[in-house]
Amino acid sequence: MNTTNQTLRGIFLTLAALLCFASMDTTVKYLAESYNIPLIVAIRYIVNTLFIIAVFAPHQAKTMLKTQRTGLVLVRAACLTSMSLLVGLALKVMPVAEMIAISFLSPLLVALLARPLLGETIGFLGWLATLTGFMGVMFIAQPSNGLDPSGVVLMLLAVIVNTFYQLLSRLLAPTETTVALLFYTTLMGTVVFGLTLPWAWYGIKPTTLQILLFISTGITGGIGHYLFTAAYRYAPATVIAPITYIQLLWAGLFGWLVFGDLPSVWSLLGMGLVILSGLMMMLKARKPAIR
Repeated sequence: MNTTNQTLRGIFLTLAALLCFASMDTTVKYLAESYNIPLIVAIRYIVNTLFIIAVFAPHQAKTMLKTQRTGLVLVRAACLTSMSLLVGLALKVMPVAEMIAISFLSPLLVALLARPLLGETIGFLGWLATLTGFMGVMFIAQPSNGLDPSGVVLMLLAVIVNTFYQLLSRLLAPTETTVALLFYTTLMGTVVFGLTLPWAWYGIKPTTLQILLFISTGITGGIGHYLFTAAYRYAPATVIAPITYIQLLWAGLFGWLVFGDLPSVWSLLGMGLVILSGLMMMLKARKPAIR
């Protein structure tokens, strides 16, 4: 497979992962109206871990457990575990689309740090795509939208943690298997949030639908992180980072379908810029073939 096809595969894997993430975030916000965040995240990670063991353990048990840079693998897992809590708490007080809009400060930081830390080049078209996507986010997350300050602070902290998570994903991709990175991430989340269950296990008795939604957070989260981690094997961080803006479109659609949140004119303009940034990044991926 040539470099161009590999990059495009990484882009498509990223798009599929973003659909899973938007679905999971919407479900978490829906459940947060009746249940506390540590409980939701704990069940998500427990289901996620059981799902991974059921799928991969029968044939890839050794691969799932083997790591070469265990310390960095655990640091990456801690980043995602922390981010899950921060995002969950932010979702209680913020709409999904606005929450994700703020989270897209992270791809810009990834693009900025990828060169000095990972030695990747972004190029003029890459910079243009990144800045275009960032402008789109600013249109959506403008102060006149009246966002909750506590939610903004939580999301800014999540942005910092997510930046390191993405950079570590790229750094570890050449030496660690996708299934091992996924397993240790979910395992840490299961242990950390599982310890909170004696204090977090309270609330109304869930309906059958709510039970299914609890389970779905673990499945969509697991599939999403598997696809997202695999994407870094085919495309550099400077390509994947701007593509993640597309998640905003999924969030806007789910927010409208589930919560009745309709985007404003400024939000629609911002989403248009987000789409444009993704298209420019795809053009960047195909540029060698065009030449």
